[in-house]
Amino acid sequence: MKRSQIVLTFLIVISSGAFAQKEISLLSPSGNIKVTIRVADSIYYSVNVNGHQTMSPSTLALITAENPLGIQSRLSKQTRRSVNEKIINPVPHKRKIIPDKFNELSMSFREKFSVVFRAYDDGIAYRFETSFSDSLQVNDEIANFRFDPKSTVYFPQIQKRGDLDIYHTSFEEPYLKLPLSDITSSQVAFSPILADDGTIKSVLTESDLFDYPGMFLTGKKSNTLKGVFAPYPDKEKVQDGEFRQWVVVSRKNFIARTKGTRTFPWRVVALAAKDADLLMNDLVYRLATPPSTQDWSWIKPGISTEEWIIGSNLHDVGFKAGFNTETYKYYIDFASRFGLQYVMLDAGWSDNNDLFKITPGLDLEELSAYAKTKNISLVLWTLSMTLDLQLEPALDMFNRLGVKAILIDFMDRDDQKTVNFYKKIAEATARHKIMVMYHGAFKNAGFERTFPNAITREAILGSEYNMWSEKCNPEHDLLIPFIRMISGPLDYEPGFYRNANQRTFRALPDMIMSQGTRTHQLAMFIVYESPLQLFAGNPSDAYAEVGFTTYLASMHTTWDDIKVLDAKLGDYVVIARKKDNDWYMAAITDWTPRELTVDLSFLSDGKYRAFSCADGINAEKDASDYSMGYELIDRNKKLNIKMAPGGGYVVKLIKLNDARP
Repeated sequence: MKRSQIVLTFLIVISSGAFAQKEISLLSPSGNIKVTIRVADSIYYSVNVNGHQTMSPSTLALITAENPLGIQSRLSKQTRRSVNEKIINPVPHKRKIIPDKFNELSMSFREKFSVVFRAYDDGIAYRFETSFSDSLQVNDEIANFRFDPKSTVYFPQIQKRGDLDIYHTSFEEPYLKLPLSDITSSQVAFSPILADDGTIKSVLTESDLFDYPGMFLTGKKSNTLKGVFAPYPDKEKVQDGEFRQWVVVSRKNFIARTKGTRTFPWRVVALAAKDADLLMNDLVYRLATPPSTQDWSWIKPGISTEEWIIGSNLHDVGFKAGFNTETYKYYIDFASRFGLQYVMLDAGWSDNNDLFKITPGLDLEELSAYAKTKNISLVLWTLSMTLDLQLEPALDMFNRLGVKAILIDFMDRDDQKTVNFYKKIAEATARHKIMVMYHGAFKNAGFERTFPNAITREAILGSEYNMWSEKCNPEHDLLIPFIRMISGPLDYEPGFYRNANQRTFRALPDMIMSQGTRTHQLAMFIVYESPLQLFAGNPSDAYAEVGFTTYLASMHTTWDDIKVLDAKLGDYVVIARKKDNDWYMAAITDWTPRELTVDLSFLSDGKYRAFSCADGINAEKDASDYSMGYELIDRNKKLNIKMAPGGGYVVKLIKLNDARP
């Protein structure tokens, strides 16, 4: 960290044992958020936003094998500091320059641990720190979050898998809208989740998750959400099937064994009085550990094709489509023709259980050489269990073939052992200068700050669900930016050319369609943050619409700045993202049609060429209908946006060098 980045840092140390029964306050830099901590029989904290009590006194503790840290503990010292810095994101999925301004309170206890609170203007966080010379066994953690019992919670409830325990999940569930007081201990959700008390929205999640299990949340049929954690695996077995994976048969009676001196994950509460503010929130990233090296220039964001969802169901071609050289050359030609950067080879390019056993009919060496002549890089899918067994030889092979990114799939857990596996893969791929995407994965938790090559991950119910269900619909799409995106970049895989409304949609595996309009699909490339976007549409359909496809392929995947122009949780989003001197604006709506007026005063002076793509006049009946337009505008213009049910809108605002057209 450069000294010039630090505007203000100061330390105030107060040593006393007399604070144990007193209330201790911590204000955010603007004073809008107040955290009140009380140390008594337990450690309690509450949160007020603009004078409104958002969280009532909630308890926290770390239950170790030796001592319950935070219960009957003796406070010995307080340390405060204020920080005003700027973080430069080397792979800016939201914005390049991130203000990092907070007030911090560190409370040291005689039992060799501390609790650190931070108050930002858009949320609060706390974490444990320990200083034991020996290793530490954590049996459990108490992380309670108490809200107004009348609050509504958006709860991605896990559906138990057969005879496996509740901690086996792909982290892909719809958000159930539930009264807080109705949620019971038998209902478990993965984070992030959102609680709405009618005044303030609070998103609960975590950051800096290493060598420790991820946090799930459950209820108490009261006003409290409670953190729960997967115990450490005791015995595992291989679950056979098309995609083999390790599953836990039995678990230990503790959640983690770890170093005695360490910091633990941040417990994060992102706070917003306005829905739009949630889309601006990158608190999780700010809290994460910075990367150990500053040279990430080899990371190349972009857009990749993806063929698995449509099953390589190409048409109007002179070969049998499938896992063969001809099919992927077709994809490479498509990517080259429209200016995409990557072509993915999804599950099926090799034996799932042996990355060196290439599928007959597919010449990977020839394909790699052909891709290089077209300035296209390959992305390869891998099964996590297989990659773990063949890691270094496989990465060597990928380097030789010029593979720039891999996708690793089917972890489906976040216990301590699995969390450590993510780090192992990120470190190994970074050494080989390969980007990595995680599917069958838990949320980011700021991981992409520590490992910028961890370019994106799934942890979302996305486009593949169109193959077998109606869950992936515009109502779901309008919750993602306010909840899941708080935790980091996400891989949704948009871009379908076969589009349907509520009446016409069918889940047909051999004829994949999306719910909502064509422009809704386009807009998701801007609304959803992912430095490596996967275009899941059919190239054969895309070739037939050169103008639209050229427009889609011109989208950026990293951004210099962001403006949220209008947003309402679950209903609609209007967002603008800046790249160099230009702005890319997108809007999406749920199944309700909408007309919105957008003020463009955020633009700089001068003229802009506005290239728009909007829902067509008949999009309400034919969701594939769209219209494209062009005009000159400036910052005094107001845009009128009309969206069909499940609709969208996109406009590229290209800055002119002078005022002339």
